[in-house]
Amino acid sequence: MPGAGRAAGVRRLRPQRPEEPPAREDEDLLLAAAYVSDAQYNRNVPFETSPRAIRLYYFYNHWTMQVAIYFFICVDLSLALFEEPALFPLPFLATSIAEVLCLTAFFGRLVHFAKVTPQMVFWKDTKNICIMVTIVLTLIDLIIYGSLEAVNIHSIRWSRALRPVFLINFPESRQIRRTFRSIRNTLPDILYVFLLFMFSVLIFSLMALKLFGVRSLKTVEGLPYFTDILEIAFELYVLVTTANSPDVMMPAYNFSRWYSLYFITYIIINTYIFMSVFLAVVYNNYRKHLKNEILKLAYLKRRKMIEAFNILKVKVGTEFVVTEAQWKRLAKIVMPHISSPHLELLLRISDEGQKGHVDKMNFLRLADLLNIQVVAINIKRHPLEDWMPRVYQSSASLLVQRMVRHRIFVWVYDVIILVNAIFIALDEKKPFISNAEWLFLSLYIIEILLKLYTYEPRAYFGRKQFWNWFDTLIIIAALVATVANATIQSGNYNSQQILDIVLILRILRLLRIIVSIQRFRLIVTTLINIGPTILTFGGLVLVVYYVFAIIGMEAFQGKVWFFDPNFTTPEAQVCGNPALTGSAFARDHYCKNNFNDLASSFIVLMELTVVNHFALLAGGFALVTHQAAKLYFISFHIVVVILIVNIFIAFILEAFFVAYSLEKSEVETAIEKKIQELGVGVQEEEMQDGKLIDNMDAKDSGFSGDDGDNKRKALKGLYFRIASKKYRTVDALLQQMFESEITPEDEGPSLDEILNLSPSDIYPKNPSFGNSA
Repeated sequence: MPGAGRAAGVRRLRPQRPEEPPAREDEDLLLAAAYVSDAQYNRNVPFETSPRAIRLYYFYNHWTMQVAIYFFICVDLSLALFEEPALFPLPFLATSIAEVLCLTAFFGRLVHFAKVTPQMVFWKDTKNICIMVTIVLTLIDLIIYGSLEAVNIHSIRWSRALRPVFLINFPESRQIRRTFRSIRNTLPDILYVFLLFMFSVLIFSLMALKLFGVRSLKTVEGLPYFTDILEIAFELYVLVTTANSPDVMMPAYNFSRWYSLYFITYIIINTYIFMSVFLAVVYNNYRKHLKNEILKLAYLKRRKMIEAFNILKVKVGTEFVVTEAQWKRLAKIVMPHISSPHLELLLRISDEGQKGHVDKMNFLRLADLLNIQVVAINIKRHPLEDWMPRVYQSSASLLVQRMVRHRIFVWVYDVIILVNAIFIALDEKKPFISNAEWLFLSLYIIEILLKLYTYEPRAYFGRKQFWNWFDTLIIIAALVATVANATIQSGNYNSQQILDIVLILRILRLLRIIVSIQRFRLIVTTLINIGPTILTFGGLVLVVYYVFAIIGMEAFQGKVWFFDPNFTTPEAQVCGNPALTGSAFARDHYCKNNFNDLASSFIVLMELTVVNHFALLAGGFALVTHQAAKLYFISFHIVVVILIVNIFIAFILEAFFVAYSLEKSEVETAIEKKIQELGVGVQEEEMQDGKLIDNMDAKDSGFSGDDGDNKRKALKGLYFRIASKKYRTVDALLQQMFESEITPEDEGPSLDEILNLSPSDIYPKNPSFGNSA
């Protein structure tokens, strides 16, 4: 365990490092690099500190191992597509062999983890126990199911619902686990609100029973209206989602308009007030527990960096430091592909006084320095300047370049895009409109050519020039669409699919508005920024969907069947089940909404998430099974719509607040300051319009000489800048925000105290206005 290695974290001081054997020094360097790497990637994996365990730990964290385990997780989850009820049926033997292979890979990964982790820690870790229990239960289920199938007895593959356990519990999925922990920690506070909400539904259900049950009212289908308390409670619960509004109200409203006051009062209290309170409680608790999680990560990172420093430190004068040579070797181990100029830049920041060593405070910033993307830019001349310098540098050529760089050039093309949008909406069969398409396309091609004439082509299409690539691809798509459209109109083609593609490609041209309007770009880049973390919630939704889909397939498979619209048999009219005769489910042709395979199940669950016609879907499956089946749909709504969707909204709110408001960290500021001091800085605004090229490895020369002139000469045109903020993840932004509350001198609590931190340790029990602010 970090902090628990080598006599429970007590390191012997090594002021006489030069006398140590080289092998021992290499081992210490690998151990320190493991701590720094864990701090860099926010890993909290306790590992043994023996040389063999450290090498196994490096192999455990290698990207190939992580890709392999995710591959087997995907294969294991996708087996539901091939098992009965299957979208693509395969023999049971084939799917069982594939599942056994996946379980073998999971067990091998677990054994590998056990080899690098202290035994006491391994057996106390709930994640490892969950994985082992799931493997055993799956094997038992496979044996039982296979044996029964051999004698033609159908049984249930109940262990399939446990497959997401592997996705959740492997160390690589710590983001998904953190989200589940946030949900678990939020549940107690939500529970009280939910109980109060259900009490309100029950009170209104009793009122409805007494108000309407004795008046012999009928529904549209001719059934008794509000005479059963359980049916009333279900209808009123669905009314909270507005999925059955105003249908559920109409029998009472038709009897007397005064009864509308009952439903209006119910909707105000339960739909608007309680649902808003749910969001408020979820957001408040989510943020509180998120801060607890991130603060733990920040303290753990600090502890790991202190461990690394204690391993490598030597005494120089009155203070302990890390030598420049050791610091360089450490950085190269942690980030093997770092270029020499980049490494030298980081060393200049860490060793500010050029003393030949790095002190403790600067060493603790190493993980943050390695996390910040410093882009090296190799400024090159335009090829035309080399091929025909007199023409390219002529007064006419320079005038064209100044025009392209001017803001008015952008404004002119903004107007052209808007006019083009109007023409796309008009009837293209008219010759004038059709010819105008060629004019607009020509103008767009001229724009691209002028930009390539003005800016160095490799810089314009650099790896980070997303918007230039986007713009060019849109123009190429528009050219393809226009040529294809002209070809189709001149020939005898009548393929509707080709025409659909042509129309879509033409409309995509309007996406260039996003490139041109800065505010649009800001919103899109913010969405790109939070995109990786949104995938975490995608994994969470996948887990919940998968479990409910497996349960749904076991409960409802074969109860509803879809028939081709040309079928007019009585069986086709009732979705293959006589129980649906006369039901709204069959009348509205919802037969394709079934649980007969994994893909269909996911589509039904997506429709339930939207909650439109929630009651119709739930009622249909209740008719073909039992009224208790409605509990399945209510449970799904509570888990997904009330809980997960609200947490997702809370996350989006927090992410947008952070992405819009958070400034650059002190570490980034230090890097930028050093870049400017060395005279090799490029401002962010100079990167606009693709003037420079991102090419980190173009020059591998280091800094040489002591004065600025020698430094600049050594770089030979290589410049640096901090990568745009849009490439930083929300997790990094949140951690930066909460790390700012930790002073540089604060080494934080002990490891056990960090792991046992609770929100009450972060938030005051009796908050005042000052500490709340």
